[in-house]
Formats: sequence, C-alpha cells, structure tokens
Amino acid sequence: MISALDTVLDRTVAPGYSRLGYLARSAGWSGAQADPAPGALAGRVALVTGGGGGLGLATVAGLARLGAAVHLVVRDEGRGEQARARLAAELPGADLRVTRCDVSDLDDVRRAAPVLADARPDLLVHNAGVLPPARRTTAQGHELTLATHVLGPHLLTRLLAGPLGERGGRVLWIASGGMYAQRLRSDEPVPYDGTTAYARTKRMQVVLSGLWARELRGRVDVHAVHPGWADTPGLASSLPGFGRLLGPLLRTAEQGADTAVWLAAAPADVAGTGRFWHDRRPRPEHYVPWTRESAADRAELWARAESLTS
Repeated sequence: MISALDTVLDRTVAPGYSRLGYLARSAGWSGAQADPAPGALAGRVALVTGGGGGLGLATVAGLARLGAAVHLVVRDEGRGEQARARLAAELPGADLRVTRCDVSDLDDVRRAAPVLADARPDLLVHNAGVLPPARRTTAQGHELTLATHVLGPHLLTRLLAGPLGERGGRVLWIASGGMYAQRLRSDEPVPYDGTTAYARTKRMQVVLSGLWARELRGRVDVHAVHPGWADTPGLASSLPGFGRLLGPLLRTAEQGADTAVWLAAAPADVAGTGRFWHDRRPRPEHYVPWTRESAADRAELWARAESLTS
C-alpha cells in the first residue's frame, strides 16, 4: 500500500514534490529507509558546496547532527562564517569549517581543490545552484548556470576523486525534478530563459552523475538527488511567483535536504551507485520517451565537460 501511494505521489508531481508528499512518505519509512542511527557519520568528513544557506545549510546541519565534520564550501566566505556561527550555536560541539570556493569559476575550483583534498573528504555534495534572470558569463566565458551546475562540479569531482576513494566515499549531485521536462541538449535557450537553462543543466547533472558512477565504480559511489519543492531563499528570489503560489505546500529546507542526508549515511548495499533519488527511494530518470538520451548523447556530454574543464 505504501509503495503504491508512493508511486502515485511521484507520478502526479505536485502532491509528491510538495510538503504533503514528504509527510505522506515519511510516515511509512522503516527498514532500509529508516532514519540513520545517531553518530552514523562519526569520523567522516563532508564537503557541501553552497553550504551557507537554504538546502545547503540544512544539509550541513543534518550531516553534522549525524557526527560528520562538515566543510561549508561557499563563494562568500563572510556569509559562510555567519552561517557556520549560527549553526554552531544550535549544535554545540559540531565540527564545522568554512572554505571559500566559487564553483562557477574554474580557476577558483583549481585553487580550492588542494585545500579540500587535505581534509580527506568522504562525501562531496554538489549543492551550489543559480537561476539568473538574464544570461551571465563567468571569468572563463562560460554561461553561469552551466558553469555552476555542470562544469565546476565536474572539475571538482575529478580533482577530489583520489581522496574520496581512499575510504569508499560518496558524491551526491543535488538536481531538480524540473529536469523531467527537458531532454539532454547542449544548446542554450534562445532567447535566453533562466528557468529553461536551469532545467537543462539539471538534466545534465543527472546524466553526469550516472557517468561518474561508472567512472568511479568500486572506489566512489555517485548519486543524484532531487529535493522536491522547498522553501528556500533561492526559490524566493529566483521564482517568487512560484513560491507565493504554493505557499504552505512548500517543504521546509530540512525536508528538502532529508534524502541527501539519509543517503550520505545509507550503507552501500542499500544505496548502490548511479541512482536518482527522491524521498529515500530511487526514481526513474525519464517519464516520457522524448526526453530519453542515447549512449552517444551521454558520451558527447562527457567529452564536452572534459574539454571545457581541461
């Protein structure tokens, strides 16, 4: 019964992605889906990009509550320190650190990677995200959404694959259910539309996570996760109309971050690798045939990401 309800919630989108979907599903979590044991991440080190607010900060908090030492990897070090201080007051004794890195700037990723590698991370959460109203480019000339969601995370994964693999680490890409409306494609929307660019790059993230799972199989587990519709500062600033429309149906940031936190602590035989998760269950990557990509499409994405980050 729970499984059937879960599937209905997933396929009908709005109920499943809202707070109602989270509450309905979480009431039945047990067994493999049960909450991680206290201290499940003790002795582990996690890196969370975009960890200074919204879903990122909620993820940091959830990981710290399970005993992980967590690095808030942020573009603005001052805001990151403020977020760390607020969270430290809520979680006395938590090991929280701030590392500056603008993941949209590939030079900054290369600069920060040795610092992050020295932390000997076990978990890397690609959470940083943007939804610009107009087209913007980075210092390297890349479109900002592509650089933030795809190129920077791809490069950071490459640079940290060694230390992540030392103790059987895990990489999580925080994607979006919005990617279901898009097929894999490399061109930008014309005229430029931030929402479409966001959804296309989120599709790229899900495909890349699967490719990285294959690349790192046996050393590092790699997954994509989508949080549902969560009430965060990023949503309020980027899609204010959407936020007002859903209002109390939006999930809290903690509910949105729940699956990433749970998956960080899930045993390897439960999590596996190369899956797309929502509310503690693997989900299909496609619901309609016209969004499916071919093996050649996936190979082209990998080649493009490698070329642009070399």
